[in-house]
Amino acid sequence: MKNYISILYCLVFTLLFSNNIISQTDQKIYDIIDQVSEDRIKNDISKLAGFGTRHTLSDTLSETRGIGAARRWIKKEFEKTASECNGCLNVFYQKNLVKKGENKRIVKDVWIVNVVAVQKGTKYPNRYIVMSGDIDSRVSDPNNFTSDSPGANDNASGMAGTLEAARVLSKYQFENSIIYLGLSGEEQGLFGGKGFAAYALENNMEIIGVLNNDMIGNIKGVDGVISNRDFRIFSEPVPYTETESQRKARRFYGGEVDGISRQLARYTYKTTKTYMPEMNPNLIYRLDRFGRGGHHRPFNDVGFAGIRIMESHENYIQQHQDIRTENGIEYGDVLAHVNFNYAAKLTAVNAITMASLAWSPPTPKTVGIGGIVEASAKLKWDHVESAKGYKVYWRETTSSNWEYIRYVEGETEITLEGIVIDNYLFGVATVGENGHESVVVFPNKILR
Repeated sequence: MKNYISILYCLVFTLLFSNNIISQTDQKIYDIIDQVSEDRIKNDISKLAGFGTRHTLSDTLSETRGIGAARRWIKKEFEKTASECNGCLNVFYQKNLVKKGENKRIVKDVWIVNVVAVQKGTKYPNRYIVMSGDIDSRVSDPNNFTSDSPGANDNASGMAGTLEAARVLSKYQFENSIIYLGLSGEEQGLFGGKGFAAYALENNMEIIGVLNNDMIGNIKGVDGVISNRDFRIFSEPVPYTETESQRKARRFYGGEVDGISRQLARYTYKTTKTYMPEMNPNLIYRLDRFGRGGHHRPFNDVGFAGIRIMESHENYIQQHQDIRTENGIEYGDVLAHVNFNYAAKLTAVNAITMASLAWSPPTPKTVGIGGIVEASAKLKWDHVESAKGYKVYWRETTSSNWEYIRYVEGETEITLEGIVIDNYLFGVATVGENGHESVVVFPNKILR
């Protein structure tokens, strides 16, 4: 029996290799994980919390307190990283004026100022993967812009992670561009994201995806659950901008959970499980937490892929709270509640996802599928010049992640014999010479 099992394992192993479907790993990705520094993240979170308040409407003139001091410090940190990589980052402010009364949380005219650091790609400089963190903070009253609001976890943790990812990834060259982004105005109505999404459209930027990091430093939930390995990936099912004809087609051909943001979420999940198997990413099939919002949404609103990466176990007595003690319970988002090691882990998750995408080829623009009333599924896609090959994925219709793979080289079409189109969902990804692959593209054309 033991010999039979050994032979079976060898046969499966041989078949996997012969079909080129074993996931290829890249030592540089492991190096990136190792370079993320818990100490630097701790220092950055402490510095940001030390500005007292970073409320969007807070002081902009002080050198030590308020959002103005915070964003100037963030810009200097990006510039420091740029100087250490021989100017590989272009650092600048992007801003928009929001007028008093635009919503109930804008009680005076305010400039919403984002801090941007762009690392240009060598081959596809106009294709961007974005990592964002929020600069601003708040207390119980969203319009209170004077009280202490350290925002250690929400969201100094995400901003610190973005600064650290820039330090690490700036040591490498990528084919695609990366943007490290500090967004303002999140607590007042997602204004920073709206402003930069509009900026991207105006400048014809091709956004591959947005990784929004909002609260990546807490491991103890209000329900008592403690975990330094679980995290959530939120993603909307289909683009908000889909047309009526696309909606009608989806009713007949499927794809209810296969929009571009959902594919980005699956990509992040797969990259994490490949290189950081000790982590437990949870795909949450929802735009954001129930009834709440985050800074990936403005990008989704205009048609870009975007996801939210965050802790799994939130503690609501440490979010949006005045700093106080009541009935022996300590309220407030202070440094004491942040787990810096966990923030470093989630920073690494972002860094390796961005690196993998930034080293990958573009996706096919068109992926066609056919096989109606046939015993086999057929796929055909556009040739991508820089692709070494392609991976054809499929899965059961009720499965969250892609389950089966066929590698194709030298062709742009395939017939999956015996795979009935009715029973599965399909997609195609490009694979580069370096082994890195793109996100999966769900079929967008019917083959007749």
